[in-house]
Amino acid sequence: MAATVLAGGLGVVLIRSTIYAALFLIMSLVGVAGIYILLSVEFLALVQILIYAGAVTVLLVFALMLTRVEDLHERFDGDQKPLAAVAALALLGAFIAMWSQTTWPRDVDEITVVPFATIGDALFNRWAVPFEVASAVLLVALVGAIVIAMREEGEEA
Repeated sequence: MAATVLAGGLGVVLIRSTIYAALFLIMSLVGVAGIYILLSVEFLALVQILIYAGAVTVLLVFALMLTRVEDLHERFDGDQKPLAAVAALALLGAFIAMWSQTTWPRDVDEITVVPFATIGDALFNRWAVPFEVASAVLLVALVGAIVIAMREEGEEA
């Protein structure tokens, strides 16, 4: 699963075609869902596939197609490359520090599986307001993408 996630991530970064990059993104996100299934968190796997691999990626592809973004044929090597390398190394160090200080369960029986009913109850009762706010933000983003896409050809932003 980790190899699938890494291959998908590398494909997103290295492929110049936006459609192929979106397909590699779906591959990587489905790999993450597989990792969730291996960790016995089926709800997160389901959400990962439905929302991220399905809805978000399809929305991204439609936004790219509707805004008439051509494939990237030029390289974007700029002055920010050293800063990006430093940021990536700092993030890698943070991940290694976090991984080394985490106590991982040694036995599968130590993993607590939360049933869907408990998650649904918490989501629609305790966390209903943040859930609705997130839905409103996503709706506003979708309407904004449609407005941007409806501009006539030759019209500037």
